[in-house]
Amino acid sequence: MRALRRSPQVSDVLCAPGNAGIAADAECLPAVAADDPAAIVAAARENGVDLAVIGPEAGLVAGAVDALEGSGIPAFGPTRAAAELEGSKAFAKELMQEAGVPTASHVLLRSREEALDRLARCSYPTVLKADGLAAGKGVIICREEAEARAAVDVFFTEQRFGSTTVVLEDFLEGEELSLLALCDGENVVPLAPAQDYKRIFDGDLGPNTGGMGSYSPVPGFGAAEVEEIVEQVHRPVVAAMAARGVRFHGVLYAGLMIGSEGPKVLEFNARFGDPETQAVLPRLRSDLAELFLASREPGGLAGITAEFDDDWAVTVVLASAGYPESSSSGDVIGGLAEAAEIAEVTHAGTAERDGEIVTAGGRVLNLTGLGSSPAEARDRAYDAARRIAFEGMQVRTDIAARAVERVPS
Repeated sequence: MRALRRSPQVSDVLCAPGNAGIAADAECLPAVAADDPAAIVAAARENGVDLAVIGPEAGLVAGAVDALEGSGIPAFGPTRAAAELEGSKAFAKELMQEAGVPTASHVLLRSREEALDRLARCSYPTVLKADGLAAGKGVIICREEAEARAAVDVFFTEQRFGSTTVVLEDFLEGEELSLLALCDGENVVPLAPAQDYKRIFDGDLGPNTGGMGSYSPVPGFGAAEVEEIVEQVHRPVVAAMAARGVRFHGVLYAGLMIGSEGPKVLEFNARFGDPETQAVLPRLRSDLAELFLASREPGGLAGITAEFDDDWAVTVVLASAGYPESSSSGDVIGGLAEAAEIAEVTHAGTAERDGEIVTAGGRVLNLTGLGSSPAEARDRAYDAARRIAFEGMQVRTDIAARAVERVPS
C-alpha cells in the first residue's frame, strides 16, 4: 500500500475490506470481501479503478483477476489457473517435478488409513502439509510417529484445514530464504531476498505460523546468488506454466530451504507474502506501480530490474494470545503513536471499536525498523515493539539476530 502510494502515477488507493491501520493510508471498503470476485468487480467499476491489485491468496484462487479482466478492468496478479500454484501443494509438487525444480521428495495421502500405513514406514522427522490454503498454518513438522499420527487426525478426522489430500514430504534442514519475483509470463524480475521466521517461539520452536518476523537483505545472497535461484526455480516454473497454456503474471514467491545440496523449494505463494513484504518493499527504490503495469504485458518486464536501497529492514510481528492455535480479539492496543515514531507500523489483525484500536486476529501488527546495519534496524524494530501493549501479546525476541552476528556494525 505505502509502496504504491510513493508512485507519482498513483493518486488514490482503495482497499477491500481494509482494517483500522490501512484506513490511514487508503479509503477502505469494508463491505467488500477479499475473496468475492463479483463484489470486487462491482466496487472497481463504481470507483473507476484504473488498476486492481489482488493481494490475498483466497481472492486469487477464487478467480478475482479473471473476473476483473473479463469485465475490462486491468488487474495485477495471477489468474485462477495460475494461482493453483499456491492453492494446491499437490499441483505445485507436480509442476516442480515436471520443470526440474529442486524440492523435497514427497507422496500424496488421500485417506487416514493410507496416511497411517505410510507413517509406520517412513523416517523421522517428517513433514505433513495440507494440500489447500491454510493461512500459513497447514504445515506440521513431526519428530516421531506418535506426533505424526496425531497430525493425521488434525487433517483427516478434524478436517481443520479442509484437506482431502495431504502431502507427506521429507524434512529439509538448513536456513530458510524467501525470494519474491515479479513475472510477466515470460520474464522474471527478482526482488530483494528476505529471511522469514515461521515458528511461534524463539529458537525456531513451537508450531508453524504465517510468519513471526523477517529481515532483508540476507547475508550471503547478493545479485549472483539471487540470479542462480531465479534460474533454478522461478524461470522454470513460469516456463512450465506457459507450456500448459497458463500465463503466470504477478508475484511468484518461493519459500526456500538452503541446505548442503543447495536451495530446495518449501512452498510457493502466488502473491506478496508477509512478513517478508514488510521488510522488502520499504527498501524498494523503483516505482512499484510501473513494475505492476509492466508485468501485466507479455514481455513487459524485459530489460527491467528492481532497485533497492542499501538500508537494512527488520520486521517484528506482534501476535495475539493463543496464536497460532487460536486468537484473541477485542484487546485494546496501546502505544501505536509512540511506536510509529520509531518504525513503520503495519496493521494486520486490528479493528476500531469505540474510538480505540483493538486486536482482531492472530497476527496483529508488523513493526519494521530501518537502519544502515542489521543491528540498527533490529534495535529500532524492537524499540517500537516495546512501546506496544495489549493483553497476551506474543513476540519473538530473536528476529534478525543471525544477521547481526554475521554483519559487523
